[in-house]
Formats: sequence, C-alpha cells, structure tokens
Amino acid sequence: MNSFKTFTVIFVTFFLSIGSANAASPSPLVPEESHGTTLTFESVTPKRIMDFVERAANEKVSITGRLTFPDAVTSPVPAVVILHGSSGVNPGEKVWAQRLNAMGYASFVVDSFTGRGVSNTEADQTQLSMSAGIADAYFALRLLAADPRIDRNKISVMGFSRGGIAALYSALDPFRRAVMDDDLHFAAHIAFYPSCGIHYTSTHLDGAPILMLLGGKDNYTPAAPCVEYADALRKQGAQVTLKTYPDAYHGFDRPTRLHVIKSATSARDCHGSYDLDSNQFVMRKGDQVLSGADATAEARRCLSYGVMLGGDTLAREQAPLDVAAFLKAVIEEGK
Repeated sequence: MNSFKTFTVIFVTFFLSIGSANAASPSPLVPEESHGTTLTFESVTPKRIMDFVERAANEKVSITGRLTFPDAVTSPVPAVVILHGSSGVNPGEKVWAQRLNAMGYASFVVDSFTGRGVSNTEADQTQLSMSAGIADAYFALRLLAADPRIDRNKISVMGFSRGGIAALYSALDPFRRAVMDDDLHFAAHIAFYPSCGIHYTSTHLDGAPILMLLGGKDNYTPAAPCVEYADALRKQGAQVTLKTYPDAYHGFDRPTRLHVIKSATSARDCHGSYDLDSNQFVMRKGDQVLSGADATAEARRCLSYGVMLGGDTLAREQAPLDVAAFLKAVIEEGK
C-alpha cells in the first residue's frame, strides 16, 4: 500500500473513531415517530477524500432522512440538516429535531448508515469514510433547497461527533464544489464536539458562520485543537463562535451517565493537517513537521485508547440556548 493510501486509511480511522457518545440512553423528550416524512436521496460513498473532492466517487447509494416541519407552516421556513455519530440515528438526534421544529425550523435527520449496510462504526471505524457524511450533507442540502416549503438560502447543518466533523469541515469550499454546480451553500455550520487535532484546510471557505460546541474535559476529541483551528479559520476571515462547557465530557448534550470505553481509539495526541488545495498531508511531532511516510508513521504512533463519555447537566441545558441564539443571529437577524 502506498503512503497516500495508507494515510487515507489512517485518517479515516481517526475521524471515524469518535461518536460513541451517541449510544445514549433514551432522552427525556420522546421523539414522535409518526411525525414527519421519510425522504430518499442519492449520495456517493467515497473511498478516498480526493475521490470526493475531484468528483471521482462513482459508488452511488440511496440515503434516507426524516423531514419534519414546525406546526402551521404558511411560508418557506429555514431548515437544519442533522448528522449523527458512530452509533447511527438515535433519540438524541430526534430530540434536536423536535427542538428545532419548536424554534420554527424544519429539520432533516439524515441516516448515513442504513443505506450503506452499516449499523455502527464503533467496532470497525474503517467501514465508512468521513467524507461520506460530508457528501450526504451536501446532497441533502440540494434536496431541501428544491422543496418550496423551505427557504433555500437558510439551510444550516448540525452534527454530533462524527457528524460534527462533517458539519465543521463542510465549511471548506472544495467539499461544497464536489456536489454543487452553483452558489448554493449552507447558511451556517454547527459542530458538536468534532475532532480537530488532524484537520482539513483550504484557502477557500464557503463564508457561512460556524458554531463549535466543545467539552472542556473531553478526552476523546479535546477542545484545545478546535480552539486553535477556530483561530486559523478566523485569520482566513471566517466568523467562528466557540462555546466551551468547562466540566463537560464528550456527548455532553445527551442524558447518558459518565462511563469509560477502554477500547475506543482517540487521536487526542495527534497534530496534523490535510490540505485539500495541494493534496498534502503533514503531521507535527514536537518542533518537527513531517510529511510522506514519516507523517504516516506519526499518524499511527500518536493514537491512544480509552475515553470518557457522558452527559453534563449544565451543558445539556445550555447548549440548546446557545444553538438557538446562534441561529437567531445568523438566520433571522442576518449577523
């Protein structure tokens, strides 16, 4: 296996190794399964990141999503695409859909697994590339933009853990251009506890505001690299809002008890980047900047095991308020 292909497998493993927080106990709010409509749309399943970016991903797949609307819709409404974590769609995503409906937004909970024959990626994180989630997000955007009940200029994306990765990095324009032939883009990106230690970069952003919600005690996808990444995005002119909940762990918005998963793989000690513009991957080891085979070796070496997951009462109560305030400022007030 050449170094680029080896890197691709490692990089995918990093990003897909998170998301176990979504294996949550039932939420206090009971999702209404009878409410809404299940829609099917075509997406792709890229094997490599650049296959997606260069529109060379030829493996088509039918993906489903659950579309729900606020009560008494009389004019086109804003919408939010919701992306799940490694355990697939569960009550957590559905509760967020209800919250968004109550705020006046349509919600579209995308199931990235079932159509691909995947139940979860926790035991084998190489089953599905992270780019599949970004692909689903953009094909879902195109689907919703064609619905006359939805304001095509006010469609945002929200994701959790693995889905948070897709919600965050979909702000990079090479990913948008992989699907879109026009200027259609997300109005906002909302990423819950994404992974930023090894991140994507591009000089081209879609220009939409970004909200990152992070756990101060998260040892699965730590907050510090995301703070650093946010600073880099701001230097490029991006509007980035950070909300860090000091005592919160990974999955803080869910009603899950705190627990340890010893077998979970984390890239918390990894520092690197993949430049979509140059197709270059580098890793940092101390003061060294590594590339090629050395970067691939470092990417393997830096992995660690064992993480803490679970909900946090204060963060669980505050996060919906922070999301509501962000969306109101961006979507309703145009800030």
